[in-house]
Amino acid sequence: MERELERARRGEADYLAVCTPSGQPVGFGAVDYTKPVGGATLYQLSVLAHLQSCGIGTILIGALEERIRARGIPFAELGIDDASPRPRRLYERLGYVVSGSETGAWDVDTPDGSVTRYETTITLLRKPLPS
Repeated sequence: MERELERARRGEADYLAVCTPSGQPVGFGAVDYTKPVGGATLYQLSVLAHLQSCGIGTILIGALEERIRARGIPFAELGIDDASPRPRRLYERLGYVVSGSETGAWDVDTPDGSVTRYETTITLLRKPLPS
């Protein structure tokens, strides 16, 4: 996380949180301005499970897209794990369309304290962001 916050200080990324009036965060996400070439990538999109389907993700993505537009970047991209299709419906409703796929892999902490390597296919979705 420290490395990611340093990237934000350098202007390579932005992190946003959606909070209740009391300041409690209920959703968060980030945008990476360094990839893909000519665009920006939305990532780490998350909303508390019991508040999903309440419009929080739509608000969050809209705010991240505004940050991208403010920099004059013409499109946003994001990747979804093919094993988790539910978020894809939201992204497609917001205008994202399939633009490709890639292999994804990351380490996952397990309850017993070990680390397991998770591998999957990532579908890439892209949306033009006219200024």
